Amino acid sequence: MFGLSHETFLLLDAVVTVIGLIVLITQFKLHPFIALIIAAAFLGLTSGMPIGTIIKAFQDGFGGVLGFVGIILALGTMLGKMMAESGGADQIAQTLIRAFGKERVQWAMMFAAFLVGIPLFFEIGFVLLIPLVFIVARRTGVSLIKIGIPLLAGLSAVHGLVPPHPGPLLAIGVFGADIGKTILYGLIVALPTAIIAGPIYGTFISKYIPGNPSQELVDQLAREPASETLPSFAITLVTVLLPVFLMLLKTFADVAFADGHWLRTWMDMVGHPISALLLALLLSLYTFGHRQGIGSKQILKLLDASLAPTAAIILIIGAGGGFKQMLVTSGVGDVIGHMAVNAQISPILLAWLVAAVIRIATGSATVATITGAGIVVPVVGMIPGVNRELLVLATGAGSLILSHVNDAGFWLVKQYFNMTVAETFKTWTAMETILSVVALIFILLLSLVV
Repeated sequence: MFGLSHETFLLLDAVVTVIGLIVLITQFKLHPFIALIIAAAFLGLTSGMPIGTIIKAFQDGFGGVLGFVGIILALGTMLGKMMAESGGADQIAQTLIRAFGKERVQWAMMFAAFLVGIPLFFEIGFVLLIPLVFIVARRTGVSLIKIGIPLLAGLSAVHGLVPPHPGPLLAIGVFGADIGKTILYGLIVALPTAIIAGPIYGTFISKYIPGNPSQELVDQLAREPASETLPSFAITLVTVLLPVFLMLLKTFADVAFADGHWLRTWMDMVGHPISALLLALLLSLYTFGHRQGIGSKQILKLLDASLAPTAAIILIIGAGGGFKQMLVTSGVGDVIGHMAVNAQISPILLAWLVAAVIRIATGSATVATITGAGIVVPVVGMIPGVNRELLVLATGAGSLILSHVNDAGFWLVKQYFNMTVAETFKTWTAMETILSVVALIFILLLSLVV
């Protein structure tokens, strides 16, 4: 067509489609759910796919993603809500602050966010923990930025790199990676990355931008928690980390026992992300609910309320899955895969680069993860020995980079920390970029030994 080879035309078609998707989201302010559907339909029609195939491919991609991630999202959100209402997050933060002391309070905030953030969305974790930043800053006299940046780094690192967060889980499904290995590698990469981008960078930048919170926000948020009603640190930790433990146990059973062994079969069921999160949620109904004096009717109301804010996220993830499937079915993914093979680009670097470009352009880590994984997945079949778990982490790392004015998180941080746009770039945007680049370096180093 137009004198171009079929492969070249498909590649240009994909480029035009992704640019169109970016323009719809950024310039026309179209909801990502609608924009992704339009982009998928455009790609299907212009690539020459039959109408029936276009619709089926989108439906298969949409349903395939939500059949797994949608359930994970709902269970994880409910668990997060129970932890928030019971004061479990407060308990983790207070315990770590007592353990680290005033001089190293920024380290305590990073570790608190790292632990609390495992079952929570970034935005939920942020809103949940931001009052602690104000309380700790008031109690200790330490700079708001010195405390806040480590907290943001801890939340963001687990959000992009550690299952059961939807982004990494989605990429695991696309690449066919092992969930236990991804959690293990994700934790290995995420912790030192969060340390560098959080306490280390936060301490440095706070010398130049100490932070000046608005008094209204301090009065509203910096209320002392009723510590005597909080669940214990041990109970909170067991409840929050139960799904991670069960998923790691499944991977251990897969290695230690032969296929068909009864223990491996049971652990495969118990350690599946859906089962693991369900068990943790059921445990939380007691540890964060009944044990804390929250009645059954109140628990039901809390769980109902927790699901409403996730509706838009679920729809975007589903539509992204449909768009990803269109990239695969139309043959675009195969063309990009062959190009990567011929150019001898590292698949890990390619996954990071594609996700990073889409993240910078759209401002959405979710869209970046979904689209990036869909574009890179054909490379897995073309290059033998590609580590699928590290591809998941590379896509997640790329999706974190350079949060700026087209990202809702940028404005969330700016408003809560009462910073100018320029100050937000120097703190939040720089921290996210450090996270992304340092994570990539650690992933590349890890690829040398796994």
